[in-house]
Amino acid sequence: MVTKQTSHKVLMVGCGKMGGALLEQWIKSDKLDFTVVDPMAESLPEGARLLKDQDALKNEMFDLIIVAIKPQLIEKVLPSYSKRLNKDGLVLSMAAGFSATGLGEVMETDRIARIMPNLPSMIGKGVAGLFAMENVSQTYRDLLEDMMELAGTSVWVDSEDGLDRITAVAGSGPGYVFEFARTYVEAAESLGFSNEQARDLVLGTILGTIEMAQGSNETLETLRNNVTSKNGTTEAGLNALNQDGTVTRKLKETVDAAYNRAVELR
Repeated sequence: MVTKQTSHKVLMVGCGKMGGALLEQWIKSDKLDFTVVDPMAESLPEGARLLKDQDALKNEMFDLIIVAIKPQLIEKVLPSYSKRLNKDGLVLSMAAGFSATGLGEVMETDRIARIMPNLPSMIGKGVAGLFAMENVSQTYRDLLEDMMELAGTSVWVDSEDGLDRITAVAGSGPGYVFEFARTYVEAAESLGFSNEQARDLVLGTILGTIEMAQGSNETLETLRNNVTSKNGTTEAGLNALNQDGTVTRKLKETVDAAYNRAVELR
């Protein structure tokens, strides 16, 4: 058996739905050795150690502490973990609405980074935002990129406002897409298809179209025009969908509303 070589001891505080989804991807790295403290967790991916209480850590220290608890629990739960962070270690938070500055005060360090992942991280297809305070080393920035690559793709931002904007587009985005798909399926059913048939038609169309777009150098506008014949069925459908700019306007209102709420929470 090949021994797993690790270079960073990682402590994850809490392991809810998103934390567990990311851990499923991160555990694949040979650079990370995971310990999770969560009194509610029943199981973890193979290779991660689960503890129910911080006291079981005894005198252990960690290079990376990942904050995966609800924001409202941070000031109550996290302060006692500050003594667990190595001198040059990093605190990484996935808690929405709790600032890096606030985390720094709780953990008594200026080496804080935040991530804003989205739901498809569960299958390694996520899109995440990354923000790090000035004193976070390039070594740790590279490590964060490697970690998020296991869960999908990532985008660095230079402010926490940037994370709020990513939340509005990508963090909340799966909800928008699910809602579009849901109403698209209903429209297909109105033409006489069963729910199963409509779902297959709609999701297959969306998946194939997205894969075509990802594999093309053409703009989305050009790709749309390529499938739209003059006076044809697609043109008729598009005119009904967005000729008066309704979809354009509603999507702008959607991301603006999500962004404004993210700012309020912070």
